[in-house]
Amino acid sequence: MPGQKQRIYSSNVDVKRFSFFESKKQSKEEEKPSFADLTLCLLEVIISQLDLKDNIRASAVCKTWREAGLYVRKVDKPPWLMYLPKRGNLFELYDPLQQKMYTLNLPELAKSTVCYSRDGWLLMRKTISSEMFFFNPFTRKLINLPKCALSYDAIAFSCAPTSGTCILLAFKHVAYGITATSTCHPEATEWVTEDLHFHLQFGSDTLKHSNVVYAKRRFYCLAGQGNLYYFDPSSREWHFIYAYKQPCPYISGRLSYRYERKKKRIFLAVRRGVFFKIYTCGGEKPIVYKLEDDEWEEINSTTLDGLTIFTGLHSSEMRVNLPWMRNSVYFPRLRFNVKRCVSYSFDEERYYPRKQWQEQEDLCPLENLWIRPPKKAVDYM
Repeated sequence: MPGQKQRIYSSNVDVKRFSFFESKKQSKEEEKPSFADLTLCLLEVIISQLDLKDNIRASAVCKTWREAGLYVRKVDKPPWLMYLPKRGNLFELYDPLQQKMYTLNLPELAKSTVCYSRDGWLLMRKTISSEMFFFNPFTRKLINLPKCALSYDAIAFSCAPTSGTCILLAFKHVAYGITATSTCHPEATEWVTEDLHFHLQFGSDTLKHSNVVYAKRRFYCLAGQGNLYYFDPSSREWHFIYAYKQPCPYISGRLSYRYERKKKRIFLAVRRGVFFKIYTCGGEKPIVYKLEDDEWEEINSTTLDGLTIFTGLHSSEMRVNLPWMRNSVYFPRLRFNVKRCVSYSFDEERYYPRKQWQEQEDLCPLENLWIRPPKKAVDYM
C-alpha cells in the first residue's frame, strides 16, 4: 500500500539521521583531549611533582602511568640554580626541571661571598673580616668557623657540617714543589696549615679554573693541563693519579691555535666513584671525558647513559635520567626571556638557546651556583 511504503521510507530516514548524529557525537568525543593521550615524557614530568603516596595512586591508573610512576621514583632530583645578588638580601632560586622561580630573603648572607656548595649547604666568607661560616638557606641554620688565614687557590668541604664527619680543605701553590695546605672541621678553633712538598699547579693561563670534589674519603682536583690530583686528610699527603689522557683539541694539538682567544674552563665531577672532566671553550661543544681503567676516554650521547652534568665554579653536580634533561651539560646561567638554563644537548648537538651570544657572555658567572634543593619545594613557593 502507498501509505505503508511512505512510513517505511520515513523510518529509514530516521535511522540514517540518528546514525549521522550519533557518529558526529562520537567523533566530537574522540576529538576531546584525554590524559590517555599524554606522551610518556610528559607523564614523567607531571608525576615527578607528586609525593610518594600520590605517585603510587597514579601508578595504579594503567600500564603507561605505572611505567612513568616507577621511573620517576628512581630518578635523581636536579640541583637548583641560586643567584647571589650584588646588593640587597633577596636571593632567587630556579628549578630547571619544573622551570619555577623561588625567592628567599636571607639577610644572614649580607656582605658575604660564596666559596663552595654541597649537600644543600653554602660555605660563605665575609668580605670585610674574611670570617667564614656555613649556612643552609632552607633551614636558616648558621655555623661559624675559625678565620682562614691562607689566601687560597681553592677551598671545599667533604659533606654537610651537621654530619659529624665534615672536613674543610683550602690550599695554595706557593712555590715550585710547595703547596700550602689548610684543614679544619666545624668544631675546631683554628685551621691547621702546613707547607707540603708537592708540585701542584692549580691554575694556568690556558685553563682558569678547576673545582674540587670529595669522594672515597679524599679531595680531588684537576690542575694545569687536566691532570688529576688528590689530598688524603688522614695522611695529610698529596698524590698524583697516573692516567692516560687524550689531548683536548681546545688546549693542545695542531688546531688549538683556533681557540687561543676563547675563554676556556675545566670542571671535575664525580658520580658513584667515577670521575668526569668537562672542557668548555666559548660557544664550542663541551668535551666530556670519563676516567676508566687509568685512562680518560671521551664520551658522547651514546655513552653518557642519560647523565646530566651541572657545571659551576663553586661545585659541579651530576644526575641521571632526568625527564627531558638527559645527555646534557647545564650551565649556571638563566636566559630570562625563555625561562630556561643555558645547556648543551649531546643528542641534538646544539646549545639551548642557540649560541650567538655565548662568545660575549660567561656561561659560569661567579655569582651563580648550584645547590641541592629542599625535600619539599612547596614550602618555598
